[in-house]
Amino acid sequence: MINDNALIESLEEARTFLGERLEGFQPEVGLILGSGLGPFADCIECAVRVPFAAVPHMGTASAAGHVGQFVAGYVAGRRVLAMQGRLHGYEGFSAQEVAFPVWLMGALGVHTLITTNAAGAINCDYGVGDFCAMRDHINLTGRNPLCGKAPDEMAPRFLPMLDAYDSALRERILSIAADLGITVREGVYLGLLGPSFETPAEIRAFRALGADTVAMSVCEEVIAARHCGMRVAGLSLVSNMACGIEGANPSDDEVHEVAATRLEDFSTLITRLLADEALNDAYPASA
Repeated sequence: MINDNALIESLEEARTFLGERLEGFQPEVGLILGSGLGPFADCIECAVRVPFAAVPHMGTASAAGHVGQFVAGYVAGRRVLAMQGRLHGYEGFSAQEVAFPVWLMGALGVHTLITTNAAGAINCDYGVGDFCAMRDHINLTGRNPLCGKAPDEMAPRFLPMLDAYDSALRERILSIAADLGITVREGVYLGLLGPSFETPAEIRAFRALGADTVAMSVCEEVIAARHCGMRVAGLSLVSNMACGIEGANPSDDEVHEVAATRLEDFSTLITRLLADEALNDAYPASA
């Protein structure tokens, strides 16, 4: 476990360790592979795998289907550092522990983060199996990794979130998807702590707030990424309709079953995005 007083020292120790394991490899793009989407890591060439548990001060993933390892290598010639699985608040991790691997990516040189997940659809126009590019998010986890003294020493804690999700990257996702004939929506993601699925009354409330999709991750990662100056793209797989919509009653098994049917399109879309020139330039910190 990390406490705020030791955060900066813990990150430096983790950066040194992982940098040595990567033997000089300098990642440029970070990729977080969410529920059911971890097999994309098999597409990474010249892969070096480092379990989360081996990295000093890193938590170990316990969610079903989350392998819990870094995978570094090349996709479409791009230097990628992927998280095959992620850490969640519902596993008992603090907001800073959830954000820790994202800050670590930044310390290793990552300038762009692509975060992915499985989500429930609140928007009734969406269908199971669609993808959704995140235009914005609503953080209802009740947590923020920038609380405390240490994050303010790393970069200013009063972080603007006007353009949390990079519009140019989102436009490229939509354009690439259109070329490939893959359905990608564009909407607002709502993040919760979990682990219980939402009630029908909550879903009605979230719709009134303007949310299109809902799940139990992403927000804390994106805050940390923007805090260290990364540009961010977010992509959800709609694995189910949210509770109460069309009689839906989501389950974890459903999430993984749907993801398995969409892995080929997901892999093609992410590979094309990683090959795109829009990822060539580092994004300057807004702070």
